[in-house]
Amino acid sequence: MKYLSFTLLLFFVMNNNSYGQIDYKTSKYIFTKDKTVECTEVKSQDRTGTCWSFATASFLESEAIRMGKGDSQMDFSEMYVVRKVYQDKAMNYILRQGKANFSQGSLSHDLINIANNYGMVPESAYAGKLEGDKIHNHIEMEAILKGMLDGVLKQKRPSKKWKKAFEAILDVYLGEAPEKFTHNGKTYTPKSFASEMGVKASEYVNFTSYTHHPFYEDFVLEIPDNYSNGSFYNVPLEDLEKITDHALSNGYSIAWDGDVSEKGFSSKNGIAVLPIDEKREDLFNKPGVEKQVDQEMRQETFENYSTTDDHLMHLTGTAKDQKGTKYYLIKNSWGEISEHKGFIYMSDPYFKLKTVSIMVHKDAIPDSVKAKIFK
Repeated sequence: MKYLSFTLLLFFVMNNNSYGQIDYKTSKYIFTKDKTVECTEVKSQDRTGTCWSFATASFLESEAIRMGKGDSQMDFSEMYVVRKVYQDKAMNYILRQGKANFSQGSLSHDLINIANNYGMVPESAYAGKLEGDKIHNHIEMEAILKGMLDGVLKQKRPSKKWKKAFEAILDVYLGEAPEKFTHNGKTYTPKSFASEMGVKASEYVNFTSYTHHPFYEDFVLEIPDNYSNGSFYNVPLEDLEKITDHALSNGYSIAWDGDVSEKGFSSKNGIAVLPIDEKREDLFNKPGVEKQVDQEMRQETFENYSTTDDHLMHLTGTAKDQKGTKYYLIKNSWGEISEHKGFIYMSDPYFKLKTVSIMVHKDAIPDSVKAKIFK
């Protein structure tokens, strides 16, 4: 995804006319939760573009809770996987001679694949911050890493030394990654910990919904942050929503990738809607009429770049407002902001248009969809 860091969050807050006008005590949005999946507390990605790691780590924490591997205090290290992805991206960038994406953004399957191949660790074993660091900040580190790789490419014949130099930069900014650690009185390696937590890449499936590829077949989704060429099963919009609803109804959560650049998306108010009139003054004060979304509209906005993969979040439930309108409850990674403490109530129309992809456990897929994709 094209990441949204804390800096960009402030940009949205300062530049949306409706932000700051809502009085939470008189807000006319009344939400009633329906289906919910247990999840851990909201965190902040701070000044990084690592929402993909925060969203997917949260997703896996809920998976661990579902499988009886832990409780709501589960806390997987986002930065251990981020570090491994930086290394993976660096190799990809060098091998492709700079004709590839090297940035802070990635996708949910990248965390799953890294955890499967290299393992994962709890936050207590690797926070990805040095002593004295109060927040995560990768701005300078990313610039240095990218500059180094471009310098290596200019040499035409890269030596074997650049990999150690690259890791040394990561050590300076993130700290050295552990080879072994103790958690709850037991010693683990990253791989043994991931195994005990039940993380298996083969258990998780990506879905999207666009018409430039056949339905019920998989393809490599053409978005910049899909550097690892992950495959996504393509299903009609109605099936994309059916998968989501079926998962939530059966105790499974969803890793969500989509667009949050719309004027109807407000993290400060904890609401995401797709209004017909984006300029109405009470946009975040009370429910209003929203756009009707269909497959053609999804395709058009994807192809003209008005829908891009800006952000990843963790979808944990459904709800309704006082008018009976359906919403999805989504856990964000920008800290406990808004009266909803870091969660977003995303309307059904917003979900239908602005969802780029989802990832779910394979057991969460309805049988009617399984029969069409797993032939």
